[in-house]
Amino acid sequence: MKFIGIIPARFASTRFPGKPLIDIDGKTMIQRVYEQCMKSKLLSCVFVATDDERIYNHVVSFGGQVVLTSCSHQSGTDRCLEAAKNMKMPVLQNDVVVNIQGDEPFIDPNQIDLLISCFSDSQTNIATLIKQIHSSDDLFNINKPKVILNKDREAIYFSRTPLPHIRGVDQTQWLNHYVFYNHIGIYAYKMGVLEQITALPASSLEIAESLEQLRWIENGFKIKTQVTDIESVSIDTPEDLKKLKKE
Repeated sequence: MKFIGIIPARFASTRFPGKPLIDIDGKTMIQRVYEQCMKSKLLSCVFVATDDERIYNHVVSFGGQVVLTSCSHQSGTDRCLEAAKNMKMPVLQNDVVVNIQGDEPFIDPNQIDLLISCFSDSQTNIATLIKQIHSSDDLFNINKPKVILNKDREAIYFSRTPLPHIRGVDQTQWLNHYVFYNHIGIYAYKMGVLEQITALPASSLEIAESLEQLRWIENGFKIKTQVTDIESVSIDTPEDLKKLKKE
């Protein structure tokens, strides 16, 4: 079993066009993400998957591996599949593709290895990370999806709304009555499963919450989770970059 890190990187971001090529203290964001991934002890290799020749040429210039993909993909998951299919090395059905966010320049490589550890269980087909919520601001932030787990630490639902609802308790006290988790947006999938989930049509829950992982759950796929205490800084907008540079 190989563990293949793929970093989807689009140039035409709605909120921050050209984001992968922005400079962060002397290096582009995509180079920083790539170099952090290369520190993983468990990844067999790392590739950038991009739809833009500027990003492609830049990755080549710093010695990284890169695959040019279609500009029509709706998600990073779809882009990962095309990249995995077009690599020079064969990606087998039981190999694992790790989908790493291209806008987290300081991602901790230990998080990647923690995610990969889910596959020590041969029954794991899809895995992701979660983090315990400690503040009400995070709990009620619709941009930070929450995760509901079963007894085997498999995700059974994701929502932008805090779930479960703690009946009869003031919302300011909910964290004192239940352990809530945020979803950390890094995924790993066995190649054969990745082919299956990308072929599925958008589901009703996915459309309602705008969360693609609900499509997989609606179709019976199990998502294994691991708890991390690290949450990497993501750069979604120019304002995020300004804030990071001030820090």
